[in-house]
Amino acid sequence: MAQHLEGDWLELSTAGGRLIRVLKAAHPRARRLRLTVTPKGARVTYPHGTHPAQVSAFLRSHAEWLELKLDELNLMVKPLPPLRLGYPCTFPLRGELVELDWAEGSYPKIESHAEGLTLVIPRPHTRALPIARGLLASHLEAQIRRDVSRWMAGYVPQLGLAPTSLRIRPMKSLWGSLDTRDRINLDLALALAPPAALRYVLAHELCHLKVRNHSPRFWTQVENLFPDWREQRAWLRQQGAVLKAELDRLIGDVAD
Repeated sequence: MAQHLEGDWLELSTAGGRLIRVLKAAHPRARRLRLTVTPKGARVTYPHGTHPAQVSAFLRSHAEWLELKLDELNLMVKPLPPLRLGYPCTFPLRGELVELDWAEGSYPKIESHAEGLTLVIPRPHTRALPIARGLLASHLEAQIRRDVSRWMAGYVPQLGLAPTSLRIRPMKSLWGSLDTRDRINLDLALALAPPAALRYVLAHELCHLKVRNHSPRFWTQVENLFPDWREQRAWLRQQGAVLKAELDRLIGDVAD
């Protein structure tokens, strides 16, 4: 595959004849090269002073992943309607479609019931929509933490290792990560997925405590911890773009 630099863009020609344009940008706080994919396109960021050849080599090494992510985003046929104050809507929660409606109350809160969720917001309130988004984000995070704490009780003794902490936040292109301090990050959008998909991502990141790469040894470790990982990885590849768009609609702009 070949590539050439053109202005602020890098064009990557794949072995299959596909031409991919990637926005390139030096970042003052970047410590490493990073590739992200969103509905707006692909972007590679890198520390100041990085040689262009290093950027090109990095992109070539991630070409397969890049094509996969772009193909996932193509599943999104039309943009989702925005979240509007006072207007009911539906959204996925733990893999099930639920109702989101609104009510007035003396203080902001979120109520969970059999049909879905009710956002209770005082009126008039100048910041009602940001408050509603914050309530949703907190509720989704609580759902993930509840599941993760239950599963960790079984996984940690099996592995003989534990992460130092857990952070749950919106992520543009990733589902999870393990940093150099053994801290696990999980995408908040996983609260919208079936619990099995969240469980796969958790098992995946936990296994990186033992194996930091994606070698056959790593996947054997994942198989031992979560045998259904292939099915859940395939599900996330097929539905992931929609989930991330749903989260963006519910809580606003996201960033890795």
